[in-house]
Amino acid sequence: MKKLHPASIAVRSLSRSLNTGFVFFVIGVVVSPGSNGMNLLSVFGLVTIGIVMGIVYEFAYYQRFHYELTADTFDVTSGVISRRDRELPLGRVQNVDIRQNVVERLLGIAAVHIETAGGGETEVSLRYVDEDEARRLRRQLRRGASADAADEGGDADALETGLEGTPTARETTAAAEEEVLFEIQPRELAVLSIFTIDPGASVLGGIALSFASGLDPTTLVPVDRMEALPGPASGVLALVWGLLLFALAAWVLSAALTVSRYYGFRLTRTDDELYYERGLLQRYSGTIPLEKVQALTISESIPYRWFGYAALSVETAGYAPGQSGARGTESAIPLADADRVGALARAIEPFGPVDLESPPRRSRERYAVRYLLVVAVVVGLAYLIARYAPFVRRWYLVAALAVIAPIAAHLKWTNRGFRVGERYFLTRTGFWRRTTKVVPHYRVQAVLHESTIFQRRRGLASVTADTASSASFFGRAATAYDVDAMRGLELQTEIEERLQERLRVRKQQRTSSRGRWDASTTVDDEAVDDGEL
Repeated sequence: MKKLHPASIAVRSLSRSLNTGFVFFVIGVVVSPGSNGMNLLSVFGLVTIGIVMGIVYEFAYYQRFHYELTADTFDVTSGVISRRDRELPLGRVQNVDIRQNVVERLLGIAAVHIETAGGGETEVSLRYVDEDEARRLRRQLRRGASADAADEGGDADALETGLEGTPTARETTAAAEEEVLFEIQPRELAVLSIFTIDPGASVLGGIALSFASGLDPTTLVPVDRMEALPGPASGVLALVWGLLLFALAAWVLSAALTVSRYYGFRLTRTDDELYYERGLLQRYSGTIPLEKVQALTISESIPYRWFGYAALSVETAGYAPGQSGARGTESAIPLADADRVGALARAIEPFGPVDLESPPRRSRERYAVRYLLVVAVVVGLAYLIARYAPFVRRWYLVAALAVIAPIAAHLKWTNRGFRVGERYFLTRTGFWRRTTKVVPHYRVQAVLHESTIFQRRRGLASVTADTASSASFFGRAATAYDVDAMRGLELQTEIEERLQERLRVRKQQRTSSRGRWDASTTVDDEAVDDGEL
């Protein structure tokens, strides 16, 4: 049985003692005697007791926390007041993430978070262990090094040596075979930070900076002219200036957060796993198990697409990109040249060329009608505003948006498509954020054929291939939108047949290799047979 790093007592005690100290401070203010309702000496004594209790609790937590990596399981015993024993089968381990902030990096410790299959929450957290120990646990938990050593004839002494920190022969070989797939370049990081807007922190920071700036919009306009402006115009000027200042502050803070989040982004591959590492102040690293990949998503957002950039996300069973900002599977490549992204995506899943079948032309007419209806609603709202706000004139100019509706409909139609290959189902949708999803047939959980009342009027339908990752709340399934209704039924049947075919092939491969799937052999042989490389 092993214990946490001794420095974890100090790091954990800092936050724990602050919390307990604050609670006892509040209690002291409420109940302490004195003419003013508060005795500083008694309050200080209570706060001291709270801080000491926090430190004592964390020391007890350290003493009673043990973990052990066996041949088949990862066992954790924890709890100060109530004891909790957990036994994680190594086969259920999904992702192992390592996180470090600035203080933890200075102390040489790290937090290890272990996710299991199907879990949206962390199953086990080790806060904190030595950096080398964290990397060792990540390797052995995800690769099953102890079980492999036992299967390959390693004796108990050799297994124990591997568990106690001395690298096994397999670990040494794996480290030597690590292949660097991607390292973010300064230019790519700059483009990413310029065009990325953080929806949460940037808003709060923008509000704080706007109020703290103390700038007065009236300073931009001479006083005599400001007084000459009517009341509504003066208010509009102040509002516009505030919005501009807010947007500037939000953009600056968001860019800084993006640089801090993706600084030093590095992606490597060892056998059947991808390893990521990123972060400036808060350092993250973890694994993306290739054998658990459910789908790939290539994103080409505007304006990144104008500069020839794209992003790659890898979805694994249990959760999908975007579910948590701290998880490595959120993005295999945050931003890179589109050709580099395509090459890496094909290295993970050799899906071949992206020759997509477009939806029927009548779907484009449907989009145009929908957008024209939206324009009609906007024109109606402008008319109502003009009736009750006399200073709003020429409201009818909003009707010019009707010219854009056919263009928008055409762009939406041209950016949608699908293809059913021998091994993969590909879909594409979106203009502002065009996404291409690649789903292996054997990963499909269900195939849905849906047709809304508006689609039925045009003889259209949508076909969706659900996976284990798209079943989560944040996941997005691969969907072929607005295909011909009869073609949709054919598509549904074809995907289901491909699914059964791929499952039979994989079962035969596992049987012939005595239960072991050689990923590299499978990719090469199948790709040649299917003609997709």
